[in-house]
Amino acid sequence: MNVAIDIPEDVFRRLTELWGSNLPRRSLEAIALEAYRAGVLTEFEVQRMLNLGSRWEVETFLKRENAYLDHSESELEDD
Repeated sequence: MNVAIDIPEDVFRRLTELWGSNLPRRSLEAIALEAYRAGVLTEFEVQRMLNLGSRWEVETFLKRENAYLDHSESELEDD
């Protein structure tokens, strides 16, 4: 599914100065990251959303963004 967003032109220029042509990807990552932090998405769903090749790529992405969820002992044991 495609989603279009409206960004004021001056904000768009500043963001593209910072991220260049990566603005669509950075936007998608920001949505996935916030949804993960809110507990809406699982790591697997983040992987699918960002088209990452492995769980380890997801872990690297989440670690880079300091996105950690609290896991119970039983969840850690299940992993």
